[in-house]
Amino acid sequence: MADIVRQGRLQHPPFRLRSGQQLLAALAAVSALMFAAPGAALASNAAGKTAKTSGSVHKEKTRAKGPAANARSTARAGAAGRPSSAKEAKEARSAKSRKAGTAVVAAAATSATAARTTRKPAPAGAIQEASNAEARLIAVYEMFGRGQTRPALAKARDLVRDYPNFQLAQLVYGDLLAAQLPPSNSLPDTASIAKMRGNPAMAELHEESKRRLQALRDRPPANTVPSQFLALSTRSRYAIAVDASRSRLYLFENSDKGLKLTADYYISVGKAGTDKVTEGDARTPLGVYYITSSLDPKSLKDFYGAGALPINYPNPYDVRRGKTGGGIWLHGTPPQQFARAPLASDGCVVMANPDLRQLLRKVQIGATPVVTARSLQWISQPQAEKESQSITSAINGWKDARASGNEAQLKKFYLPDFQRSSKKSNEGISVVDDEVKYAQGKRVQLKDMSYLHWKDGDDTMVVTFGEVFEGEKSGRSRRQYWLRQGTDWKLFHEEILG
Repeated sequence: MADIVRQGRLQHPPFRLRSGQQLLAALAAVSALMFAAPGAALASNAAGKTAKTSGSVHKEKTRAKGPAANARSTARAGAAGRPSSAKEAKEARSAKSRKAGTAVVAAAATSATAARTTRKPAPAGAIQEASNAEARLIAVYEMFGRGQTRPALAKARDLVRDYPNFQLAQLVYGDLLAAQLPPSNSLPDTASIAKMRGNPAMAELHEESKRRLQALRDRPPANTVPSQFLALSTRSRYAIAVDASRSRLYLFENSDKGLKLTADYYISVGKAGTDKVTEGDARTPLGVYYITSSLDPKSLKDFYGAGALPINYPNPYDVRRGKTGGGIWLHGTPPQQFARAPLASDGCVVMANPDLRQLLRKVQIGATPVVTARSLQWISQPQAEKESQSITSAINGWKDARASGNEAQLKKFYLPDFQRSSKKSNEGISVVDDEVKYAQGKRVQLKDMSYLHWKDGDDTMVVTFGEVFEGEKSGRSRRQYWLRQGTDWKLFHEEILG
């Protein structure tokens, strides 16, 4: 949470205080609950600022009763979801004597407000931020940041009513209820603060809040795409990119005008992080993959929620490097859980069920690419076209050598351990012989080209295309895996798709 405070701390109090009232030092509460010394230092600095009152100046305190109130309110909200109207009315009356914000709401409101005011606006319609539930949660943060505490409480109440299993929303609602309570005569002691710091569930919720707000604040630059998407055929109507460092899945719509970011969602990845190597290491794989099927939720345990989308891990590049394991899915959450902590799966990418349902309506089996990256790098369309020139040249050279029947030249494009998988067996026939006989010197048109670039020490390219020979109406569809060696691209694997 220290990062949230650094990037977007309040320059003015979120609301004015009446005479005799106290403002909980929101940033000081962050120092008690955000589990990091840098946050405490920032909170102390912020507490030195003054808040104007009617006829007087009130200095913020550097200690607050936030931890105790937060623990009580979280338990109450989590158990009941929505309090009785009489009880809430009583709490509302107590707000006349005191307005305050506990740690999660105050810090998040600070960051959300700053993000909205400091980030460069994206072109109209270019970005659909988050899902409905997340957008509503962010609206709660923003209302609180503007001092609209009662509307924020009402919106939070409606949110937990509609999504009673949304644990972070329950915590925020509990914090807002605590903000209405009369002040306690006692302040948290060191033991209480230490206990809150050591609560894994609380730490995970704070980290979830941080990741959601980071994604709001650090938006992809306008008119850019992830660096892996150099070119994508319009046969792939959608594309998916996962940024593990931001706990975010980005969904792109593809057309003849190129890729357009249409939505993004909070996600969870492996307990041990990313870069899967072996079976059972609880890591999410990094690389370029494709959706291979869509599993009916009726055939799955409740644990997987609204459904599951397996990807082709390990792909040929993973196999080449000796990586093992399998069963990597994009899937939902159990009915009682809206979202999981940022690092919580056994290697899968986990989404809230409402978000996954949106994805299920859009993906195409075998045609929707899924990039999973530790941190996405974004490039412009002209840069993507420039970076695709070398592989385009290699593909054309391969095509020309095959058409000319020049086996010696064609052989230069293959690594010695090249492998092919297809529906038809070609055992006993060398790939060069097979290609020359297949082409028979005919001119061929390559169409629906897709270039997906992956670089993590080695430089690889996943190329998908269809080919039609002169005088024919249809032909093969291929997916090729290329590896750069020096300045040359070499084929190490090919799949005949149909």
